[in-house]
Amino acid sequence: MKVSKIELSLTPAMYDYRGIHEHHTTVAVDILRATTAVCAAFQAGVDEIVPLDSLEALRHYHSLGYISAAERGGKKVEGAEWGNSPTEYLSSDLHGQRLAYSTTNGTVCMLRGSDADRTLIGAFSNLSALTQLLTNEPQDLVILCSGWKNDFSIEDTLFAGALCQRLLNSGHYATTHDAVRMAIDLWKICNGDPYNYSLRYASHVQRLICFGAEQDIEFAFRLDTCPLVPILKEGRLTL
Repeated sequence: MKVSKIELSLTPAMYDYRGIHEHHTTVAVDILRATTAVCAAFQAGVDEIVPLDSLEALRHYHSLGYISAAERGGKKVEGAEWGNSPTEYLSSDLHGQRLAYSTTNGTVCMLRGSDADRTLIGAFSNLSALTQLLTNEPQDLVILCSGWKNDFSIEDTLFAGALCQRLLNSGHYATTHDAVRMAIDLWKICNGDPYNYSLRYASHVQRLICFGAEQDIEFAFRLDTCPLVPILKEGRLTL
């Protein structure tokens, strides 16, 4: 049995320095809140999401009939129909809708990892579904954390540790990568409770609390609320 390798980029700025460049899968992660919100939007019925790195591109897609969804600095962009709240998406019926989506960190991360053979969306909400897909179809893997403006974030790294631990336990993956080992150790330290651990230590949690986003924070750390794995193909996220 071929054993696939795992590497972890803790921020998009580190992605170019990865050792895995040939055929591989990239998993883009932004727990608070872009990848959690993407999973929620698909669960609410969205047909496709176009991740964008600029508000100018967002306006272009809006003119083509896409619903605009945008966040900067944790707050919904003025004039956008939607922001970055997974709980708001889940409270609506979005069947048949197409979103043009731009965020501070998450969509930049998704696009950064789009050079892979396949780019998947990872969140605590789809952890088991993502693990199953990756073990059923193993391939060298790079987990790409969005962090905060190219800096390290606890919540994304906790997720990476949880995913890596499961993949290594499957026997289909192995690693010698220091960042992977560190993330697994961090996951073990939180003792399976990423919510309370992040409440104590994660800077972005405190930032979002100031914006009144407690419901989103609590939801983002729930495991397996969404059995879907969005994939980025030709610039569009679909199922």
